[in-house]
Amino acid sequence: MKKITIFLFMFLITVFFFISCNKSNSEKTFSGSVFIGIAIPETHVERWVKDGASLKKYAESRGYRAEVSYAGADQNVQNEQIRNFLKEGARLIIIGSINEGVIAAVADAAEAKVPVIAYDRIISNSADYDYYITFNNYEVGQFQGRSIEQGLDLKNSVADAPKNIALFAGAPTDGNAFFFYDGAMDILNPYIEKGVLRVVGPYPKTSNDRYNFRYIATENWLGDLAKARMKKLLSTDAKDVILDAILAPNDTLSRAIIDACLGDPKYSNSKFPLITGQDAEADSILAIKNGRQYMTVFKDTTKLAEATIILADHILSGNVTPSIPGATLASGDLVSMGDTGKKVVKAFLLEPIFINKDNWNIPVQAGFFTPEEEIKLK
Repeated sequence: MKKITIFLFMFLITVFFFISCNKSNSEKTFSGSVFIGIAIPETHVERWVKDGASLKKYAESRGYRAEVSYAGADQNVQNEQIRNFLKEGARLIIIGSINEGVIAAVADAAEAKVPVIAYDRIISNSADYDYYITFNNYEVGQFQGRSIEQGLDLKNSVADAPKNIALFAGAPTDGNAFFFYDGAMDILNPYIEKGVLRVVGPYPKTSNDRYNFRYIATENWLGDLAKARMKKLLSTDAKDVILDAILAPNDTLSRAIIDACLGDPKYSNSKFPLITGQDAEADSILAIKNGRQYMTVFKDTTKLAEATIILADHILSGNVTPSIPGATLASGDLVSMGDTGKKVVKAFLLEPIFINKDNWNIPVQAGFFTPEEEIKLK
């Protein structure tokens, strides 16, 4: 009896030791090898390069294995990259999409039961994912519109001496472009209707006017396209007009538009138009300091990347109602920001910051720039 008792005792210890070791190895494997795929749309807009690096850094700091792919603004390439992530065993995929063609790859992820986070761009016409994280992009547009309102003193302008504006928008395949534009026009349309602000060139009142919106949109946010359109505008509709302002949706396009204007004697030797922007790129901060660009919007994508990985952590842990520091779950009218056209996903929003010559140093203080970029700004 004594021998049986000792045998049972030793057996239980062995089983307990085996289970404990197996559990420990399992936990170590989970924290060290859970793979997150990060699909980034392009590199010609510099913020996306930083986003990819930040997402990878924050994922690895939480013990994940992370891989970043850049698609060169080609949706077919990005879809293949996403499918490769799935083949490699990704447990979650973060996608900054290029266009709606990504939905096929998102459907593949759903079939494999791999959650997707739409990163800074809504994935339209898909019901195969549940989470979207971005900034309050309607407010970004309002910042741009309000800067024109204040910079041109539109409240005190009269229809007998209207101010002139040209309108540019972002990629028509990027849902954010519509929010940027509508936010800006929310501020500007009343002045256009009063006759104190006159649009030179195409004028969609809102992004819902898709017919006219296509004429101001810029495919893939390419600066060369914006520069070409601006040069054409300067030789046609704006040939005999002094533009007081140009609504430009981001810094890449702002600088391209500035380059085009500098080639026109009307602006190279006299008053320069008020030109808006977004992303707080170092070259545009320098242009703001030099008086060429009027403003930009600082969307601290380092914080967006960190919040995205926190969200990923919650999802992988099974928390379906996560609370993300620095981000709010869209409510009220902003719920529409999560409307894919097939379902309404949870949209987490971070707050943007208005930047002009008076507070251009905020991104520097936030550590947003590389040491080389900081030297350029001194």
